[in-house]
Amino acid sequence: MSIEVRDLRLRFGDVDALDGLSFSLAGGKIYGLLGRNGSGKTSLLSVLAAFRRPTSGEVLINGAEPFENAGVVSQICLIRESGDVYDNERVASVLRAGRQLRRDWDSDYAEKLLERFQLSTKKRVQSLSRGQKSALGIVVGLASRAPLTMFDESYLGMDAPSRYAFYEELLADYTAHPRTFVISTHLIEEVASLFEEVIIIDRGRLVLHEESDALRGRGVTVTGPADVVDTFVASLTVLGQQTLGRTKAATIYGELNDTQVRAAKLAGLELGPVALQDLFVHLTRAEAEGIVR
Repeated sequence: MSIEVRDLRLRFGDVDALDGLSFSLAGGKIYGLLGRNGSGKTSLLSVLAAFRRPTSGEVLINGAEPFENAGVVSQICLIRESGDVYDNERVASVLRAGRQLRRDWDSDYAEKLLERFQLSTKKRVQSLSRGQKSALGIVVGLASRAPLTMFDESYLGMDAPSRYAFYEELLADYTAHPRTFVISTHLIEEVASLFEEVIIIDRGRLVLHEESDALRGRGVTVTGPADVVDTFVASLTVLGQQTLGRTKAATIYGELNDTQVRAAKLAGLELGPVALQDLFVHLTRAEAEGIVR
């Protein structure tokens, strides 16, 4: 399912949770939604899932507005950090509800996932640990096979082996049953390899939307003697700098051309890539300081 967001605004009292957000997402990809705490990620996903009505602007899912549109909403699954399951229900009841509400629900796959995450259908949700509740939310999200499936920090309660099991299952099931995934996360480096495109928002506004590989290519670290580094980056967009003694490392935003690469090597400077998580930190800081627009 494709997503079209046009000048989207969501206001709570005097606060703009989303402030003129616009972007387009083609269907059938895995998207990473990144942003600091309070950036508007959860608000955006709530609007996409039709949990909230926009204050203004427009959201289209496959060309149709989702709010109060049963035909569209039935094809969307949003799993939030809470797992979106009721504490007083048994696990079996949660799966039964999923089967009744989701037209593409796969019961066999749900059973397989329960076994992988070691969840018993007889237990009540309230008796599960935080990690088990998160795992149950993951089961519901993946087994729903919804054409648009979104996870909002829904695996934070899980331990590392369980999170990596989730990443493996998501990629395998996406390959077998292509659909649109949107994953909001703070654990960027763990899940970054899944992302085909990345959306970064800050204070309710779009910082960038780009293919993951292209985004990684836009960040370069320049390391060497401090005075040489300062001279080299003087005309470039510097996102951040670190100095240790006489050595400085500067993170720049933008691709270097062949002439600049040769000049760096002749000056004895070292050029290196920037991890997606580090680039995210630098970009959101730069956005806040007005360096990047």
